Amino acid sequence: MIRAGVVGATGYAGAELVRLLSGHPCVRLAAVSSVSFQGKPLSEVYPAYYRLCDMVCGTQEEVVAQSDVVFAALPHGLSQELAKECFEKGRAFIDLGADFRLENEEDYREWYGGTYLYPELHEASVYGLPELFREAIRGKKMIANPGCYTTAVPLALAPALKNGLIQKDSILADCKSGVTGAGRTPTQNTHYPELNEGMSAYKVASHRHTPEIEQSLSHVAGEKVKVIFVPHLLPVNRGILATCYAKLTDSVTMEQIRDAYGEAYGGEYFIRLLPQGRSADIKNVRYSNFCDISLHIDHRTNTFIAISAIDNMVKGAAGQAVQNMNIVFGLDETTGLRIVPPAF
Repeated sequence: MIRAGVVGATGYAGAELVRLLSGHPCVRLAAVSSVSFQGKPLSEVYPAYYRLCDMVCGTQEEVVAQSDVVFAALPHGLSQELAKECFEKGRAFIDLGADFRLENEEDYREWYGGTYLYPELHEASVYGLPELFREAIRGKKMIANPGCYTTAVPLALAPALKNGLIQKDSILADCKSGVTGAGRTPTQNTHYPELNEGMSAYKVASHRHTPEIEQSLSHVAGEKVKVIFVPHLLPVNRGILATCYAKLTDSVTMEQIRDAYGEAYGGEYFIRLLPQGRSADIKNVRYSNFCDISLHIDHRTNTFIAISAIDNMVKGAAGQAVQNMNIVFGLDETTGLRIVPPAF
C-alpha cells in the first residue's frame, strides 16, 4: 500500500483529497495536517467524515515522516520549503498550489509576487496535466498539479490548436466557476447574500491563471500563444464551465474538428467528447474526474467554440492530483477515480 499524507487537509482541496484517498484501493491515508485545526479530528472539521476518517490533524513534519507521497494543498508561497524537505527525504511530492506551475520565474514574480527559493526543485518538477503531458510525468516524483481553469481551458482547445484548425491569436476563454474555487476562508464576495442570485466577472484581464493557460497552450502549439481570459463566479458550490472561442483557419469543417479531437482524446478515460448537438454541463461531472467537452462552429462568423465542464475540486484539483499519483507509482490512472457522477 502507498502511504499518502495531506498537508493542508482542512481546506476544500485538502478535504477532497482525503475523500478520494480514503477510497483508493492502493492507498493508506497515513497522516494529515492543518495549522488551523491541529490536534482536532478531521471529522470534527468535516462531520461527513465521521467514523470514516477520524484521523487527528498533526504537523507537517509528521506527514512527511509517515508518507511515501505528500500532497500539498496550501496557498501559493507555502509549498517550496515543504517540497525541499520531501525532495531530500525521497518522498513523492504533488503540489496543488501554484508554486511550481510556472516555468518562468519572471512570470511567477509578476503574477504571484514570489521567487524561486530552490531553482533545482523547479528543474526537477513537471507540470501534471496528464492528457497533454503524460510522458513527461512518468518517472518524476515532483508534480505541479494544474489549477481548475488551467485544466478546463487547455483541454478544450489543445487538439484544435495542435492541428492548426484555429488562429492562435484569436483565443478567448470565457469561464464560470463554482464558489469553492475561492477557498474555504470566507470573504464578502463569497458571503451567501452577496453571491446568491447573481453572477459577476472578477479579476478581468488580471487573473493569475492567465500565464499558466498560455504556457500549456504554447507547448501544444509549439510557439507563443496569448489568451483573453475572463473568469466569472457562479452561485453554485462546484464546477468550471469554460466556453472557449477562436477563429477558424480557412474553411475548417466540423468533421475535421471531431477527427482531431477523437484522435487526441479517443483513448482518454476521463475526457468525454459529447455527441454533436449536446453542450457540456457542470452538473454532469460533479464529484467526478471527468472533463466533458462539446464542439461547435458558428459558421456565420467562422468561429470555433469548445465548451468544457469539470468539477473544480476533482479534475480541477484533488482528482487530478490522485491521477498524477497513479502515474508516478505505475498504477492505472483511473484507480480510485472511476466515480459515477450523480444523475441529478
